[in-house]
Amino acid sequence: MKNILFVCVENSCRSQMAEAFAKIHGKHLISAYSAGSRPSGQVNPKAITSMQAISYDLNQHDSKALSDIPAVDYEYAITMGCGDECPLVNAVHRQDWAIPDPKHMDSSEFNAIRDMIEAKVLALINMIKNSMPSK
Repeated sequence: MKNILFVCVENSCRSQMAEAFAKIHGKHLISAYSAGSRPSGQVNPKAITSMQAISYDLNQHDSKALSDIPAVDYEYAITMGCGDECPLVNAVHRQDWAIPDPKHMDSSEFNAIRDMIEAKVLALINMIKNSMPSK
């Protein structure tokens, strides 16, 4: 299992949805975590509603700080476009996805960001699968 960390500022929208998609699509391949550089302490209700529309319950997630994540070796640390506000996380690979913060967007724009995150998570999972040695 590869450990993947998704980071944004508040850990209330983008990183939460990325963690959820990683759990949905990569459950036998990766362990997914998310955190924020300045966590809000709650998952955004718009994110909860958006994910409920695809039958995933974000109510089971908590907004947490980087200091709250497990001290494990991370294969990937993915930042969601938080720039200087996302500190460097020790990981073998780092990527910045530069995804706009959807918290003030209407539901259709928010859902478009959700779908963008899902596509990026699927591409990451495929990349991980393709980099693994054949059995």
